[in-house]
Amino acid sequence: MTDVFATLNRMDEVSFIQTFGMLYEHSPWIAREAFSKGPFTDRTRLLAAFRQIVAEAPEEKQFILVREHPELARRAGVDETLTRASQAEQASAGLDRLTPEEYVRFNMLNDAYRERFAMPFVICVRRSDKSLILSEMARRGKNTTEAELRTALTEIDKIAALRCTDVLKNLESKS
Repeated sequence: MTDVFATLNRMDEVSFIQTFGMLYEHSPWIAREAFSKGPFTDRTRLLAAFRQIVAEAPEEKQFILVREHPELARRAGVDETLTRASQAEQASAGLDRLTPEEYVRFNMLNDAYRERFAMPFVICVRRSDKSLILSEMARRGKNTTEAELRTALTEIDKIAALRCTDVLKNLESKS
């Protein structure tokens, strides 16, 4: 993995953003800001830079980041407007194979959540399944907006960490 970080640290800003800009859904600004925090010696330090940027962003920018995420299982099957990463992640949790009853329940909970928090429900679906996601949607719908923003950002960091692992493995295979 050391060779991966040597490669990563030789990247110019444009290459770095092209490589890591997709970690956070439609938010390459995070990779742009992280670039200046290098050089990176390992995955932990790289992820810490990303998390720090998100944590230190103004609250409105944090809400925008959350709102960049798609609602889960909004359409029957996987939503073709999703990024490739989001499609694969939702499919991994079975959200592309919902029963009609599950589909109705997801939409009902999505609507209630969006109405309460003015943002989509976000969870790291690669670490979840349909039943856990449904129960978390119901449970977290009772949170305060502040608590839910913190929880959503934590989940987004988990998503980014898994995506980062995938990117680093891909870079390693090319080294």
